[in-house]
Amino acid sequence: MTASPVSGDHRETATQQGQGGDNGSRSRPLRRRRFLQATAATTATASLAGCTDSYETLVESATSDEDDDTVTIGVLAPNPDSDFIGRSMAQAAQVAVEELNENGGINGHKVELSVRDTNASASEARRQYQQLILEDGAVATTGVFDSPALVNIMDDIAEQETIHLTTGAAAAQATRLVNEQYDEYKYHFRVGVINEFDLGRAKIDFLDDMADEIGWESIAALAEDYQWSEGIWEATQDRLDDLDLDVVIEERYPPATDDFTDLYDEAANAGADAILITAAHTGNEATLDWAYPNRPEQQPQPQPFAFGGTHVPMQLPSYYEQTNGACRYGFGQINATEQSTTGERTQEFVSTYQDRFDGESPVYTGYGTYDAVLVYAEAVEAAGTFDADDVVPELESIQFSGASGPVEFYDPTHEFAHDLAYEASDPLYFQWQEDDDGTGVQEIIWPEEEATSQYQSPAWLQSPSP
Repeated sequence: MTASPVSGDHRETATQQGQGGDNGSRSRPLRRRRFLQATAATTATASLAGCTDSYETLVESATSDEDDDTVTIGVLAPNPDSDFIGRSMAQAAQVAVEELNENGGINGHKVELSVRDTNASASEARRQYQQLILEDGAVATTGVFDSPALVNIMDDIAEQETIHLTTGAAAAQATRLVNEQYDEYKYHFRVGVINEFDLGRAKIDFLDDMADEIGWESIAALAEDYQWSEGIWEATQDRLDDLDLDVVIEERYPPATDDFTDLYDEAANAGADAILITAAHTGNEATLDWAYPNRPEQQPQPQPFAFGGTHVPMQLPSYYEQTNGACRYGFGQINATEQSTTGERTQEFVSTYQDRFDGESPVYTGYGTYDAVLVYAEAVEAAGTFDADDVVPELESIQFSGASGPVEFYDPTHEFAHDLAYEASDPLYFQWQEDDDGTGVQEIIWPEEEATSQYQSPAWLQSPSP
């Protein structure tokens, strides 16, 4: 997913997390073995400004000979020196690598980390992927936030026969390739987030369980008209009619929308109890026009309905502060928060991450990236080798409880082969609430067995006490 929070800029290309990208536009990837014959050993250092430490890319050799003492895991992250999401990917991978090395590495090999900046560009992602494999000698890669970038490197993943574990992009196009051309594309797995269609499925399941309990009888379904949201929209539309809800509006609004007044007026006049939105690029404007449409007047006059859904900016742990509390009562899908306990490693990871990075909390992509490194390590240990063809079957059968919850993959015959399995992944919905100190907290409100708090109706919608 992608978005630009109120402070901090990490705008991505027009098609972010859905089925973006064009297979026909991808040039032929370089063959690893041919390239390596002419590649000399290199040493490079990449630093991430704004972090407590620098990330070092120490490449002993352009090859990944199992006789070497070290192996390299590569991370593809968008603007990791300035982007909340990219930085969390890199930092989470560092936590995982340090944990592995404290426990003997992988199969007795010390692990080194190479972080490459995709610059939020599909073409740059492909170039940096090739650098990770062909120069840095990575035995596996992880990361990739936006869908055009993922789609653009799929042929390279196949050519290099090197395992890649995606931890951001939700494009179903990638995993359909695994299903349709398994022998070529079997090296791709998605550890997080769930794919675009399963994101829509989670939205419907949340409504099915919670709408009646909350008291919603009618909703307005809105989605920004970017390609990344198509799968979510399609999956949602397929099942909305099955819910005992009156859907008063169903609209994909223009990508350039920066004023939601007319849409919200229409929803209010239609009697919507809640806006169910799919937003990344337009998420900030959608939030502020809901909570503070009359800004800059001193007293906010919020809209007369609840608000949330698949809302990427709202997933950032710093969003409450960035919006000066305007996101309070907003709800959204996420894989983990610093309050959640869905995985055996969640709280331990959060604590280690915060200690390591001066109290900073991981972003949702960080949980998945941490898990991806450890999942790969466990599969290699089970296979007894780094050979990707032997590691793939171990990944296909893995059952891992990580920081983001259970990790299991759809089997190769599934439409979304090697995707994080929906039934096992325990999708979560959270709500921004305020604690006794006035601090914003991402409280889990669904499913019930994972809830850390109950849903709170916005204060302006609550009936006055008798």
